[in-house]
Amino acid sequence: MAATLDTPTNKPSSGIFYGWYIVAFSTLAMVVSNGLTVGGLPIFFKPMTDELLSLGAITEAKSFTGAIGGVTFLVGGLFAPVAGWLTTKVNLRVLMTAGCVFLGSGLLIYSRATTAGPVYLAHALFGLALCLIGLLANTVLVSNWFRGKRGLAMGIVLTGTSLGGALIPQMALPFIKNPAYGWRTGMLVVSALVWVILLPAIWLVVRVTPSELGLWPDGAAAPSEAEQRAPLTGYTLGEALRTPDFWAFAVVALCLFYAILTVIQQVILYLQSPAIGMNIQQAGNVQTTLTLMSVAGKFFFGSLSDRLPKSLVLTLCASVMLLGTLVLLGLSVGTAYLFAIPFGVAYGGSFVSIQVLAVERFGLKEAGKIIGAITLVETIGGAIGLFLTGILAQKYGYGPAFKGVIIATAIALAASFVLHKLVSRTR
Repeated sequence: MAATLDTPTNKPSSGIFYGWYIVAFSTLAMVVSNGLTVGGLPIFFKPMTDELLSLGAITEAKSFTGAIGGVTFLVGGLFAPVAGWLTTKVNLRVLMTAGCVFLGSGLLIYSRATTAGPVYLAHALFGLALCLIGLLANTVLVSNWFRGKRGLAMGIVLTGTSLGGALIPQMALPFIKNPAYGWRTGMLVVSALVWVILLPAIWLVVRVTPSELGLWPDGAAAPSEAEQRAPLTGYTLGEALRTPDFWAFAVVALCLFYAILTVIQQVILYLQSPAIGMNIQQAGNVQTTLTLMSVAGKFFFGSLSDRLPKSLVLTLCASVMLLGTLVLLGLSVGTAYLFAIPFGVAYGGSFVSIQVLAVERFGLKEAGKIIGAITLVETIGGAIGLFLTGILAQKYGYGPAFKGVIIATAIALAASFVLHKLVSRTR
């Protein structure tokens, strides 16, 4: 009998395994979603806040940028458990479509804002979008398609967060710097990536599971009938929450994302502050270097996680990140790249390691719910970092405010050692 969409074939696929097309799509999704809400968005902050200050819509730029970034991650964190549950109930293509609508609408609202309210609304929509078309959804999607090569596949996908942070500023800068266009036009231009490219790709490319195309994960031959009937293995969310591993994981994730999201969103403002003195082009180039180095980190550590214990790889990432943050104690025009290179490599590796370790440690049984819970913790850490850094920078300057990044990374490293010991006991 010929195979149907719901009946996988008993032969491995020939040619290119379709899972790699899923990887290509998910990489694109991360370029657009994270590039337009996290890594690439800060290029708009200074011209946006300068204009709102001149209109009297806001009174303080630093605390405002910290607050709006915090809204994104607070809303995203609170919604993440719901999004994780939805991945078990609703087709991912539908959820991803909703994510595109939230993201594209947020950018349109943002580009027309003349008061603070619409900016906060746009950032709230970004938080919803990140859950539905960002990391959580794409981790579930790629994990459905890969088992043995999951670390490499996720490493490739998560380069999208870095590429987005590198590409969006370079696309927007020509408009931002041209008085005839400005930041509003630049934002509208980059928003076309959502409507013209990403949204159609969801329905043209995405297949949620290999069985939709008569395939098996990794393009492997069909397993035995007993293996086919076996339920997904792993922990329920409730079971995971009762393990010390999850809570060690939570401390690592919270502190790493405090550091990562604070740097991604605020370092470009630090570099343009009087203490450092870079112009917007120079600061944008450092931000681009940071994100490009994270591409290398995602490839390197993603591949390494298929060869070494994933908990050990996460500890290595935290170690390199801490070394990079120590440069913040003497950050200047001359040392900016000495910070950006190791920090970028390590934060890229951390993104990959956290996702693949979560799936490996807790399994696929309720992967969406567990990753949603971890995403909640990550985004709470990011929100705390952004709110706190913005407030401290407004009061004391960015130098003292960024010392929190060093402290958070040191705590993450200590917790990663504990996590590695705990995970090693279960092998």
